[in-house]
Amino acid sequence: MNTKTLMYIVKRLILAILTIWLVITVTFFVMHAVPGGPFVGEKAVTESVRKAMEAKYGLDKPLFEQYLTYLSEVVTKLDFGPSLKQRGRNVLDIIADGMKTSAMIGIIAAIIALVIGVILGSVAALRRNRIIDRVIMVITTAFVSMPSFIMGTLLLTVFAVRLNLLPANGASKNGLILPIITLSLYPMAYITRLTRSSMLDVLGQDYIRTARAKGVSRAKIIFGHALKNSLIPVITYFGPMLAYIVTGSLVVEQIFAVPGIGRAFVNSITGRDYPLVMGTTIVLAVLIVVMNLVGDILYKIVDPRITLE
Repeated sequence: MNTKTLMYIVKRLILAILTIWLVITVTFFVMHAVPGGPFVGEKAVTESVRKAMEAKYGLDKPLFEQYLTYLSEVVTKLDFGPSLKQRGRNVLDIIADGMKTSAMIGIIAAIIALVIGVILGSVAALRRNRIIDRVIMVITTAFVSMPSFIMGTLLLTVFAVRLNLLPANGASKNGLILPIITLSLYPMAYITRLTRSSMLDVLGQDYIRTARAKGVSRAKIIFGHALKNSLIPVITYFGPMLAYIVTGSLVVEQIFAVPGIGRAFVNSITGRDYPLVMGTTIVLAVLIVVMNLVGDILYKIVDPRITLE
């Protein structure tokens, strides 16, 4: 690793830390600015009991003091505090339990999207302007244009309600099939279009024409030259895509009742569980920042001609 690459990574790490700090700060003050509180909806809670509960969790202190205390706990101890709604449970434990499911379906969906997207994109490029190319482009355009909650509801209605082939609840292993398919469709369609565009560009390069003129076999041209070079933009997209799938699973997990981090995050917002909202936001922000950095570094590794500045 040369000096320029190392300096780039250091600079990106500093920017990542500043980004995460900004996310923590904005989320903290916006969340506390919303009218109401975590104990307002509690049944049979008197004013004195509510004040005692607020004092227990430090919510009776000045807002800026709460912010400094929270920031100190996160930075020095990586402690997001206890959940205000799930009594007796730590926020970090809740997030860890949810991430087991969210990360699993996210990684599986990302792999499916990558493999199928590259195959369909390559086929579309090699059969440009033919029927199969047009069919693939129409289907992928539909998947790109359709929001995940619409696609999830459609799959739920068809395969779980009408055909009764798969369970509607994501609590079982079979119940995770529909959420995985839902999460993989958009990135799969995007990768298909990205691969097709990139491969068409590569197939038009001079070195491909030279290889054909020298009598190099079609298979070697496609797999040894065209596909390898056309995957560069796909590889750089894969890191942010994985983060997008995990963080974008919030609505999908609600639709299919998947016990993941997305469902916990939505419930924490509706229940005003401040520590869980903060902890989940921080974890998702870190995931996005890290995967974007990994994508940029992979870009440099795959194509050494790229200069990181």
